Amino acid sequence: MERDRRDAYWRANLRTVAAILAIWLAVSCGAAILFADALDAFHLGGFPLGFWFGQQGAELVFVLLVAAYVAIANRLDRAHDVFED
Repeated sequence: MERDRRDAYWRANLRTVAAILAIWLAVSCGAAILFADALDAFHLGGFPLGFWFGQQGAELVFVLLVAAYVAIANRLDRAHDVFED
């Protein structure tokens, strides 16, 4: 693989990882810790939303982010012609 194509692939991959980590940080620290009191004004399934994010929501979002990363990484691999079948 040419250096320019390889660098473009890794830049795209690093942008994807940075975006996913930013979402994870916002949900796990932001919603579950920093904004828990404000989110407690809303309820989900009978529980305050801040509590729900701290107990279940952050983990659920993490699993969804892993699945999203797999899909995005596969798309990037195909776009940069580095995929494996």
